[in-house]
Amino acid sequence: MIDPQLKPIAAKIERNERLTLEDGLTLYRSEDLLTIASWANQANLKQNGKNVYFIQNMALYPTNVCEAKCSFCGFRRDPDSEGAYTKTPEELIAYIDERITERTQEFHIVGGHNHTVPYAYYIQTIAALKKRYPHVVIKAYTAAEIQFFAKIANRSIEDVLADLIEAGLDTLPGGGAEILSERYREKMSPDKASTDEWLAVHRAAHKMGLKTHATMLYGSIETLEERLIHMIRLRELQDETNGFMVFIPLAIQPRNVNASIRRRTSAMDDLRTIAISRLMLDNFQHIKAYWINIGTQLTQLALQFGASDIHGTIVEEQISHSAGALTQTALTREDLVWLIEGANRIPIERDTFYNPIKIYKKETTAT
Repeated sequence: MIDPQLKPIAAKIERNERLTLEDGLTLYRSEDLLTIASWANQANLKQNGKNVYFIQNMALYPTNVCEAKCSFCGFRRDPDSEGAYTKTPEELIAYIDERITERTQEFHIVGGHNHTVPYAYYIQTIAALKKRYPHVVIKAYTAAEIQFFAKIANRSIEDVLADLIEAGLDTLPGGGAEILSERYREKMSPDKASTDEWLAVHRAAHKMGLKTHATMLYGSIETLEERLIHMIRLRELQDETNGFMVFIPLAIQPRNVNASIRRRTSAMDDLRTIAISRLMLDNFQHIKAYWINIGTQLTQLALQFGASDIHGTIVEEQISHSAGALTQTALTREDLVWLIEGANRIPIERDTFYNPIKIYKKETTAT
């Protein structure tokens, strides 16, 4: 027996019909979470079989100086405040050289909107890293950062992307999206790219041949309708460009690591949002369970709720932890394989573009 309110959605799923905003609201409000999970799991199995992906990557944060003052951010600093920093390309290379392995596939680079350094700093950083590590994919700068660069350089989005691609950029991360609603952005991130500007950057990147990522930062002031509008806007752009590789729902973190559980998203909301993402975003190949924000055990459970990716090794995550995340700042390859196998899935070590590097079988799992 399923929730009677879900029966029309069950018929749509049976007919492979696209779900509407109203359908999404029904899914969010239904108490029958296990039926929703079953649908999401089946949708994922049709897309990806039992394969679950992870990557050996390294997070880099060139600067925490930022002109924007987003309500949810614990990472940013004013230029002269305690803890403010801006690393030179040489300092980043020294940091990387101490931590990189022969299997590191990707640098995930995000940071502040630092208005005290010139536009050339951001280009030169990418160029220096690509020159030193030509085999590593550079995933750098959110759409909000790209919009900021265009502003300080008085250049078009396309010109900024062209400069970065020439320097060695391979793909864009999905950050800076938060919630694609102007009501939300005016309250939570008024100094950053608007909804249309964020989408325009990814549209331009896709047209220039880049495959990119998309996120949603949920769990603060947004309504359920706004979460679903966010997904639908991404879905519409994906219909247009087919340029997104993965959708990453990000549970918002409180500003204090000691914040009560009432200040954090619930396990039920996290799992429901992953499942609904899989059902709403029918044109996305992958939905990511981001272990940094929801924890390793819930990430493992999310693999039965429609997730097909659990991110990567990270090495040293800072942004979510500066905002109160309780998880580890890094995991090993062996940890990630163990999590995936524990969910009765097949671990696949991948590159940034979901090309398999190694498929792990239980009998041959690395130690």
